[in-house]
Amino acid sequence: MSDWSKLFAPFQLRGVTLPNRIVMPAMGLSICQDGIPSAEAAAYYARRATGGAGLVMTEGVYIDHPSSGDNPMLGRFHGEAAFDGWRDVAAAVHAAGGITMPELWHVGLIYSTYDVVAGEPRYRPELGQVSPSGYIAPGKQVAEGMTQAEIDQVIEAYGRGADKAMELGYDGVEIHGGHGYLIDQFFWPELNKRTDRYGGSPRARGQFAAEVVAECRRRVGPDVPVILRISQWKVVDYKARIAQTPQELEQLLAPVVEAGVDLIDCSERRFWEPVFDGSDMNLAGWTKKVTGVPTMTIGSIGLDCEMMTSLMEGREAQLDLSSLHRLMEMFERGDFDLVGVGRAMLAEPDFANIIRSGELHRLKPFKPSVLSDEILPSARGAKRATA
Repeated sequence: MSDWSKLFAPFQLRGVTLPNRIVMPAMGLSICQDGIPSAEAAAYYARRATGGAGLVMTEGVYIDHPSSGDNPMLGRFHGEAAFDGWRDVAAAVHAAGGITMPELWHVGLIYSTYDVVAGEPRYRPELGQVSPSGYIAPGKQVAEGMTQAEIDQVIEAYGRGADKAMELGYDGVEIHGGHGYLIDQFFWPELNKRTDRYGGSPRARGQFAAEVVAECRRRVGPDVPVILRISQWKVVDYKARIAQTPQELEQLLAPVVEAGVDLIDCSERRFWEPVFDGSDMNLAGWTKKVTGVPTMTIGSIGLDCEMMTSLMEGREAQLDLSSLHRLMEMFERGDFDLVGVGRAMLAEPDFANIIRSGELHRLKPFKPSVLSDEILPSARGAKRATA
């Protein structure tokens, strides 16, 4: 039997002490009408804090840049009405005794997950979309790459988002650098064909992310956590790789580490799958090993199918308790420090408290309808959740 108590040791994340190691990760939930979280959305986040999550992330929120994203049901982090809503979210989580951070997000050229599911992503030139080299998918160039001025504008927009997070009362910030969105497009060699300091070698491909991290660090100060999410897989290519070897991963992330990142959130479709040949360690394990930075693992924890299958195909994800025991084996040997529980915590807000009690029989399978059932009448006609 696993010793679940080890997940309930406190964890120091720069100037913030998390009460345990279980995190509600950022998930695009399509519950923000016109980008504005409602009172019901605030209550939804607070409910996960009451349920025992040591850290509650908001969904990815679009930063204040013209082409950061345009899905009207996903959160935006600009405009006074949206700021009022996100201030209420932070206050609600704090009132429930929780710790919370927004995930700052720019989609780049991969604009809509729904387009990807239906076929190829669309290029939206009327939105002024930006990307490192104008590639919307491997081998498909649709535009020119970003100029230095455009790069600087996006970095500044991330900085404004970090500033605003502090003003609204959040405890830190996460930067979305995975799943094929803008920062990840710099990481991914198939989409980054630049020949300047932002492209070519693995270290150069990590430079844009490092400058975003450094600007956020400058804005939030020395005591506030700055987290970066990364992934190998992309919404346009599940087999994509930002690094083929541990050595390449180390070189890619070195600038980010030097910029002052506090934790790297390593997103996988299935957390138990090895990331490199010759080892059973996952992405979080290898990232921690080559960087020395704490990591969080995430991906189908407690469930029998990965996110895109259950959310996009409407499939119910059944409980897989054996994966929780595998999780503890990896955690106990030190592969990662935090555990991001997504759909299983959507299905059961008390997930963390149930794990603490050892009453695993109380956990529930995940049904795609759980969001509309729990959250918002206003969201019931919305599209399904995204990555």
